Amino acid sequence: MWLRRYSHIYLEEGAEDFELAQTVLRKLGKATVVRIRNYKDIFARPGQNFQLQKQSPKLILARKKANFIYKGSMASQDFGYKNFYYNTLQLNCVYNCDYCYLQGMYPSGNSVVFINDCDFFEHTRQAIKSRPFPKEPLYLCISYDTDLLAMESFIPYTSRFVEFTRSEKDLVIEVRTKSANWSSMANVEPNHRCILAWTLSPPSVAAKYEKLTPPPEKRIVTINRYLERGWPIRLCFDPVLQVENWEQIYGDFMRFVFAKIPASQICDVSLGVFRMNSDYFKRIKKQRTDSDLFYRPYEKQNSFVSYPEGQRQQMMETLKLVLQEFLPPEKVEVWL
Repeated sequence: MWLRRYSHIYLEEGAEDFELAQTVLRKLGKATVVRIRNYKDIFARPGQNFQLQKQSPKLILARKKANFIYKGSMASQDFGYKNFYYNTLQLNCVYNCDYCYLQGMYPSGNSVVFINDCDFFEHTRQAIKSRPFPKEPLYLCISYDTDLLAMESFIPYTSRFVEFTRSEKDLVIEVRTKSANWSSMANVEPNHRCILAWTLSPPSVAAKYEKLTPPPEKRIVTINRYLERGWPIRLCFDPVLQVENWEQIYGDFMRFVFAKIPASQICDVSLGVFRMNSDYFKRIKKQRTDSDLFYRPYEKQNSFVSYPEGQRQQMMETLKLVLQEFLPPEKVEVWL
């Protein structure tokens, strides 16, 4: 029988000195703690099987020693911000969506949490001071390679970055999530420079390709709670998958979403098709014989795998028209 999630915590030498590590150890007090020299000894060792480990993932607490902030890549949306950056507070995600590139990016299905938040804050301050376009804020995505909000109940990174951002007037952060976590943030005062961005997929798509995530209906309930409190909210219909009858499935779902969520209160919407680094795609395909997602007629362009260009254009134009029933064009960010 597989052990429950995070039954074991690997604690890197020196990591226990940080307050955030003590918080995690206290919250997960029943976990078995195993002390290690370096997180890479566990996370980066050869011969691991990502999918097997995802059935009973372990947590690794470590110190980040370099590269606290990265320039945003062309493979990510900048939403018009010229000073576009991201960080990696955690490696891997609590979820395991079929279309997620992390399966091909990391050798391990376990999760690493870097607990030296003070160093991340200091390097962010330095990046703000040295940003190339000083008249514009630094736009920092803190949850691209994970889902921080989903783990907030025992790793309070989202709330810590929200509080940090209050003191940095030239910083805007985005927290991307699929979670339905409200209770862990219920007492945190909203911050208008902290954008909470929910990925939403139609129920049939989520049930098949996002098996471990909360159902879209629960995410919508949670989104409304945050909206009522005054949080800036972004909706992400991304990636759109070319499932059978996709036009109706996604179109009906978007109309359902805006029947539940007031469009006038949404910051903006991200719309994009399935796309993935071609090397990651090849690695994942070898392991994911259980998912039909990797056995479709894709094309490779500029080291990325996606649907043929004409199909991408059709999908985005069709669904953009649906979104424009509720939102002005400038609030819809299309990503091909």
